[in-house]
Amino acid sequence: MTPARGTTARIDPQALMRIRNLQLRARRVVEGFYQGLHRSPYHGFSVEFSQYRPYSAGDDPRTLDWKLYARSDRYHIKQFEDETSRRCYLVIDQSRSMQYSTLAYDKAEYAKTLAATLAYFLISQRDSVGLLAFGAEATEFLPAKHRPGHFRRLLALLERDFSSPGTNLEKPLEKIVTTIQRRGLVILISDLMVPVDSLKRQLTHLVGRGHEVFILRVLDPGECTLELDQPSVLVDLESGEEMFVDPADAKDSYRRGFLAHAQQILESCNPLGVHCMTMTTDQPLESALFELLRQSAFRGSGRGRR
Repeated sequence: MTPARGTTARIDPQALMRIRNLQLRARRVVEGFYQGLHRSPYHGFSVEFSQYRPYSAGDDPRTLDWKLYARSDRYHIKQFEDETSRRCYLVIDQSRSMQYSTLAYDKAEYAKTLAATLAYFLISQRDSVGLLAFGAEATEFLPAKHRPGHFRRLLALLERDFSSPGTNLEKPLEKIVTTIQRRGLVILISDLMVPVDSLKRQLTHLVGRGHEVFILRVLDPGECTLELDQPSVLVDLESGEEMFVDPADAKDSYRRGFLAHAQQILESCNPLGVHCMTMTTDQPLESALFELLRQSAFRGSGRGRR
């Protein structure tokens, strides 16, 4: 559950978050990702040629086959095996625990930007993308589609306020299991501040229905190490409970509990073939795109198939 290494992505997320428009953020990240892809060790994964398809507005002109154009006087691009359209569902946690921050923005804002970035990228790959955003109770579901205007509707849903006390992964993941009939890719974006048994149960249902599951665990840097300089009163964002904490006494036990929870998540995901990547909110968002590409290539080779 470590961030992807070896990438060349270096868009500072703190500078990125100063862009107020969510769509502009997503586009900036994806454009930087494509530039980095050509210089990264992941360039060239998609080499299994499948077929030609006609060029359409919005396709990257760099993918045009000019030799075929010279023969046919028509624009075509090569379609590779991993470009075939699939259904992707982004499940984004916007419960109150996601409001925690030691930076100028919180986990919820980072997660929204991450979801918008993934949607922008997947739609550019001609995939159908759906969204389920949730708090403790309220959930909003947008079916997976690939049509003009769909990305704007997805962004509008991301901008809504779902914050509420508590985190409940049962309902949103159950909705995915019961609503989606065709197999697809499910990307869960959450801090996973939930009982691990509940998480494992829902992941088992998703995998059992044939879905590929990819988890992006979003954490603030401060909650990874309990960065406190002096005794403080902390407030649980979900329950409202107040607790006095002396860092001199609490840091070691906090770290042990934090690492134990992370290990339990890993032990729940690995046997199911679910990949979980931890991202702190000071980490470039392109890392998620590189890891998604790496996992797709890994599964496409047959090594990641169960």
